[in-house]
Amino acid sequence: MRIIETIEEMKIFIKQAKAKGLSVGLVPTMGSLHEGHLTLMRQAKKQSDIVVVSIFVNPTQFGPNEDYAKYPRDLSGDSVQAGTAGVDVIFHPQAQEMYPKGYSSFIEIDGITQKLCGLSRPGHFRGVATVVTKLFNIIQPDIAFFGQKDAQQVLVLKRMVSDLNINVVIEIVPIVREKDGLAMSSRNAFLSAEERSAALVLFRSLQLAKQLVARGDVKVEDIRQQVVANIQLEEMAQIDYVEIYSYPLLETMDKMIGKALLALAVRIGKTRLIDNIILEG
Repeated sequence: MRIIETIEEMKIFIKQAKAKGLSVGLVPTMGSLHEGHLTLMRQAKKQSDIVVVSIFVNPTQFGPNEDYAKYPRDLSGDSVQAGTAGVDVIFHPQAQEMYPKGYSSFIEIDGITQKLCGLSRPGHFRGVATVVTKLFNIIQPDIAFFGQKDAQQVLVLKRMVSDLNINVVIEIVPIVREKDGLAMSSRNAFLSAEERSAALVLFRSLQLAKQLVARGDVKVEDIRQQVVANIQLEEMAQIDYVEIYSYPLLETMDKMIGKALLALAVRIGKTRLIDNIILEG
């Protein structure tokens, strides 16, 4: 497995791979790899000749009061894990490589970004869309693999790829969870033992919504309010948002008709966690 740190070297590698007729799968990450990431990599290995994993903590998607400086970084450990998943190349550029002095170009996606994480984290998806576009241009993947845990991000990127006619397939891989249901996340490392236990309220609340729909509840606001009430039973939980939108368009809906995305963002202590489930009325 190779570690490549410059855009020019990455482009040369890809040019050589494409000249041999090899397909390329990309798994974009910010490092601090866990089983959720490794699942994406193994899926990429099944569907691609060459698997590239980007490890880049992208500064443009963090707000001024967010955890960019504290975001966990462990290239050595990440490299070992990526190697076990069959990754061929890690692309690990520095911030100045991706955003050199004078950099001034950004990607904006309207509408779908003005809700959920886009509403509570202004500028977040501008940074995500920009860095992913850059990765697509540098690596030219045939398929890019993303996890369903970042449901809004996936939908934003699918819209971007469609609108800008980018020649890449977005593959969505289901959420990977711990045995007790907690969605795997690099930010779970910030949780104390007590906070880790409290964080299970997210999964329990999603399951509650699933049960409500299964028994025939159709009023979206009623379901949402019961989920909110369930989360509020946990004293350590502070709700950022609990929302239900149609899936995949993320439009408002009054009744459960067809597929819907129930998305949560909740702070447990100082750690902001997200989770979601696809409901079907």
